[in-house]
Amino acid sequence: MAGRPSANGQVILQVRDLQKLFPIRKGFWRRTVGHVRAVDGVSFDIHAGETLGLVGESGCGKTTTARCILRAIEPTRGQILFRTQSSTTVDMLQMRPAELRALRREMQMIFQDPFTSLNPRMTLLDIVGEPLLVHGMKNRREREERVAELLRLVGLRPEYMRRFPHAFSGGERQRIGIARALALHPRLVIADEPVSALDVSVQAQILNLLLDLQAELGLTYLFVAHDLSVVKHISNRVAVMYVGRMAELATTEQLFTTPQHPYTAALLSAVPEPDPRQRSQRVVLQGEVANPADPPSGCYFHPRCPYAVEVCRTQTPAWDEVAPGHFVSCHRAKELQLVG
Repeated sequence: MAGRPSANGQVILQVRDLQKLFPIRKGFWRRTVGHVRAVDGVSFDIHAGETLGLVGESGCGKTTTARCILRAIEPTRGQILFRTQSSTTVDMLQMRPAELRALRREMQMIFQDPFTSLNPRMTLLDIVGEPLLVHGMKNRREREERVAELLRLVGLRPEYMRRFPHAFSGGERQRIGIARALALHPRLVIADEPVSALDVSVQAQILNLLLDLQAELGLTYLFVAHDLSVVKHISNRVAVMYVGRMAELATTEQLFTTPQHPYTAALLSAVPEPDPRQRSQRVVLQGEVANPADPPSGCYFHPRCPYAVEVCRTQTPAWDEVAPGHFVSCHRAKELQLVG
């Protein structure tokens, strides 16, 4: 297995103040009476060749952020700046559908559920070969050769291409999904919880496969997950989200050893530790997660934060760099001593 590759490349993706509001409609005329703030001012960069882990509890906006980046969902506002293979930087939110379609060769997605993301009526040849057909590879023999190459790349036998998805296990189906994502030689792959539906032993195989493919093909990953132990294994840097906003962003080592946001510290305390001599004290948060349709004033985390003061209730914290490469959104980040 390849270890985590170093990330010293140029910035391939810049997300600036990304926002996605879903309207709340009521009444006979379906008038808009409010909005769900699913993604609320998210900003981060991804460097070529690195893996950025995007974590947070269910409903915090991780998947919505990922889908907005690909424009599978139309963002409300913001900027998504992508550095193309020709070294030009484009704002994806300003692109027309025809331009966006050409760019999709360079950005692909691995979906969460391998059981529902594959069409049961299509063979592996049709599933993995569909992106090739859509993007102009009309010759069937050429598609078969490329599909065979992709299946070998992800650890499946080429003769399986005539079979249907029901003949495969969950881990094998996810390998098929990975092969499909790699068909067009993408530079950025967004993996939306690719191992959460799999058994633990199979999870390790898929994670190691992703690392090996990254080292071999020079891929860049945005890895969406809620399992911090998985993120620690695969990511160079980690971004933490809470109710649609960024809470913290740092290198994996920084985040796991010296968290600067109370929410990050609480998440880390919940990670199971097999060695009983190394177990830290569990941080139990009080109250409920804020409602994104009616978030609290100030810092969204203040109703559950044990360190909240008056300024936390009235002012939105700035997104500050408290150490080189370590960003946090907390009024008290510089004075708190939190344990990872």
